[in-house]
Amino acid sequence: MFEPKLAPAEFYEKVAKLPAERAEISAGLPVETAAIVRAYQRASKADATVRAYTAAAKAFEAWCTRYGFQALPASAEAVAGFIVSEAEDGCAASTLGKRLAAIKYAHKLAGAADPTEDEGVRAAMKGARRKVGVAPTQKAAATAEILASLLMRTPDTLVGKRDRALLALGFAGAFRRSELVALDVGDLVEHPDGLRVHVRRSKTDQEGRGTEKAIPHGRYIRPVALVREWLDAAGIVDGPVFLPVSRYGYVRRGGDVRLTTQAVADIVKKYTAAAGLDASTFGVHSLRAGYITSAAERGADLARIMDQSGHRDPRTVVGYIRRANAFKGHSGSGFL
Repeated sequence: MFEPKLAPAEFYEKVAKLPAERAEISAGLPVETAAIVRAYQRASKADATVRAYTAAAKAFEAWCTRYGFQALPASAEAVAGFIVSEAEDGCAASTLGKRLAAIKYAHKLAGAADPTEDEGVRAAMKGARRKVGVAPTQKAAATAEILASLLMRTPDTLVGKRDRALLALGFAGAFRRSELVALDVGDLVEHPDGLRVHVRRSKTDQEGRGTEKAIPHGRYIRPVALVREWLDAAGIVDGPVFLPVSRYGYVRRGGDVRLTTQAVADIVKKYTAAAGLDASTFGVHSLRAGYITSAAERGADLARIMDQSGHRDPRTVVGYIRRANAFKGHSGSGFL
């Protein structure tokens, strides 16, 4: 059995700096979450995936420690037991899938046999999915009408101007929240018909090839005008588009300070609650879902909707369109 000459912490430090495809950890070594986290960060995964895998790694290690199993390499028995335990604790099917994916990836990085391919693990996962159900909990769509109601609740302050711009642009571009907070002033290019917004990286573009979204001036939401109003009021000419504002009304600047994805989620919930809606059913994804739903209700072409939303799989968008048009041309409308 390979025995590292370095102390465990030093050994893991060196392993984490190797390219993912060369990271080999002996089957006899215990796992340290910090090393796996560093390896994940070196492995070209999206930030959200890194966070999910990190949480899964910690949860699996804690479970293995509690019940006397080894986390890496893990036995099929340990993985199956962990999945069943998580299901019993109420984990959603999507979370169970992420847990399994994280364990699989950790073993790939370590060059160890993948226990998630075992038939017993597959059976446990299938049973767990049947127990907890696989239907995702979808956030309510903030349609054009709902968005207009939210914008009416924003105060005429610096914070209000920022929030108006964020809500309007997030909706008009069907942006993911990670895309929205990553925008810099240099990504916005004025055009006679509106704005061309360069998205440098997204969930479906991890290599950073980049894509562009066209944001029209509009007559009702007026996203371009609201973005310009915010930038002018805050005196922002470069750097991040959306910045934090202190309780005293000062824009926080410096380094790569920018609004966080959680702050965006809080803003959406704040104004949905102010509009008398159930804020727990809304999130940042509500802006994206709201744009797709509103476009579908108005008969927009599927390809054009996908062009704006950045979806690669039409089945996802078709689901929104089907819900939006559920009562249009209903098969029973002539006799019910």
